[in-house]
Amino acid sequence: MSIKAIIPVAGVGLKLRPHTHTQPKTLVPIAGKPILSHIVDRLLAGGIKDFIFVLGYLGDKIETYIRENYGQKINATYITQEPREGSAHAIWVTKPYIAEEKEVLIVLGDTIANANLDTFLNSKVSMVGVQKVKDPTLFGIAEINADQFAIQLVEKPKIPKSNLALVGIYKICNVNRFLDAIQYLIDNNIRQNNEFYLTDALMRLIEQGEPIKTTRVDNWFDCGKKETILEANAILLNNAFHKKKKYQFPKTIIIEPVSIGENCTISHAIIGPNVAIGENTIIKGSIISNSIIGSFSELEDVVLKNSVIGNDSSLKGLVQSLNIGDSTEINFNK
Repeated sequence: MSIKAIIPVAGVGLKLRPHTHTQPKTLVPIAGKPILSHIVDRLLAGGIKDFIFVLGYLGDKIETYIRENYGQKINATYITQEPREGSAHAIWVTKPYIAEEKEVLIVLGDTIANANLDTFLNSKVSMVGVQKVKDPTLFGIAEINADQFAIQLVEKPKIPKSNLALVGIYKICNVNRFLDAIQYLIDNNIRQNNEFYLTDALMRLIEQGEPIKTTRVDNWFDCGKKETILEANAILLNNAFHKKKKYQFPKTIIIEPVSIGENCTISHAIIGPNVAIGENTIIKGSIISNSIIGSFSELEDVVLKNSVIGNDSSLKGLVQSLNIGDSTEINFNK
């Protein structure tokens, strides 16, 4: 029996406003497809077909997206987390579907990481992905021993003793004990910021003698803000798939890497590098670099860099760096 993957996608994504007013954070596009699609595609490529999606804010849009784009490719179960009481609680609501499993894989729905999936799947003990960060106070942090096993896991420590952040990928090898650890948090109301954290549940496992090994990942993006999304967009566009694609538009210069959706009309423009454009978008007389442009948008006579433009937006005559949500219209010519 193949391992089940749990993907919590219930968060509101406040730091990505205005883009998350009309769509969940995990459906924000990066390098030509939503964050969630990057996650599911990587797991599918690793042989995983059984998925549990923990829904919350705008969950119907996530369910619709998965059904329309993955159909029979995966076996999907949808669970609503209500109320939303943190990452550990998100796993707790899946209990009826995982209680009989020996092991599960958990991948947070706002995490893109270049992780070796086989390392997780082949591990005989529970495992968490980690990466060094500049500011450990912003993340769950792992202190490890010489054998790479976690000895202490702390959520957003005020005085960090390590700079190894938990990247949001977890292999749990003792599901029942893990569920018991979450139950312990709930029974004893062990919360931070009114939430039950996965970090605390995992630490409970360590205290009970459960070994949890760490493994380093590459190119981890915690896709919670504009700057991180643009960084992820640039790196992901530089893979072989995007470099193979060639685009031709009238009186337009394309500077790779770029991703341009179907049915786009582009003329008298310079596009790139590191630009992802959604489908059915019109661009005229513009220079765009290091940006993400949503579908069904129209840009004319603009110079954009380091910008994120949502779907169905209209923008004319501007030189600036922007962060514009869906269904926005701006005309600086008037």
